[in-house]
Amino acid sequence: MSLATRPLGRTGLDVTALCMGTSPLASMPQLYGYDVSDERAVATIEAVLDSAIRFIDTSNGYGENGEAETRIGLAVAARGGLDDDVILATKVDPDPLTGDFSGDRVRASYEESLQRLGVDRVPLLYLHDPERITFEQGTAPDGPVEALVRLRDEGRVDHIGVAGGPVGLLERYLDTGAFEVVLSHNRYTLLDRSAARLFASARERGIGVVNAAPYGGGMLAKGPEVQAKYGYGERDDHVAGAARAMAAACGRQGVPLAAAALQFSLRATVIDATVVGVSSPERVSQTLEYASVDIPGDLWAELETLVPSAEYWLD
Repeated sequence: MSLATRPLGRTGLDVTALCMGTSPLASMPQLYGYDVSDERAVATIEAVLDSAIRFIDTSNGYGENGEAETRIGLAVAARGGLDDDVILATKVDPDPLTGDFSGDRVRASYEESLQRLGVDRVPLLYLHDPERITFEQGTAPDGPVEALVRLRDEGRVDHIGVAGGPVGLLERYLDTGAFEVVLSHNRYTLLDRSAARLFASARERGIGVVNAAPYGGGMLAKGPEVQAKYGYGERDDHVAGAARAMAAACGRQGVPLAAAALQFSLRATVIDATVVGVSSPERVSQTLEYASVDIPGDLWAELETLVPSAEYWLD
């Protein structure tokens, strides 16, 4: 299938509505419950590069010693480089041993990423999970925000963004005026609308909006009986109950719950791209199939009646 491209805010970048997330390819069984071999990871990346998906998301901190980036680099090298229309985004992370997230560490993180990926630059670079430090540390002189701005000013990267979880903190970073793209995860799904205000505000300001983890870490893909956690953590039973009710509603219409979860994000007018983590070539084709499933309007209306109240959402 073909995928239309969309402007990523006012960055000037055009991205496909689907973005490949590479966190599962780093083989982190403590998070996802399974291992991924080098061969499977490279085959998955090759499947993406052979597909209509033209947007890939990764991070310095995905896996031990940046395993996800290393595996992307292997696939890119085998192909003789990235196609010109592929947008590759990565993220800067703290030092895995010391926790240092200074401006110097930001530069070192980016250099590590370039070496692993086998590229000399990326068009989009995020500050990753800034909740690991205080806002004051993040915005301090010679801190990570200043270092990212300097990398952009120097022409080392084209655009910078902030990627994380807590909505209130992301809003504070956007209010600095430094960032052109925002990414949040698990907070704009069938079960959780925490990021709705953040995304709407970003869209009004011309900031690119990327929504990650539309399956809530697996609950909306595998069902709550298989994946009891939402957003990688234990949640109130109301969340799993809502997921079961949504699965039943989808079943009555012959629609996979995962297809509805994915298209909920894809159809949102405030979202430019949706990041879906994949861990096998088969998952690439399956994701594209979910994106094209016909979903009746009355099912969308029913699913809205089943959304848990805001007290059960993430922050």
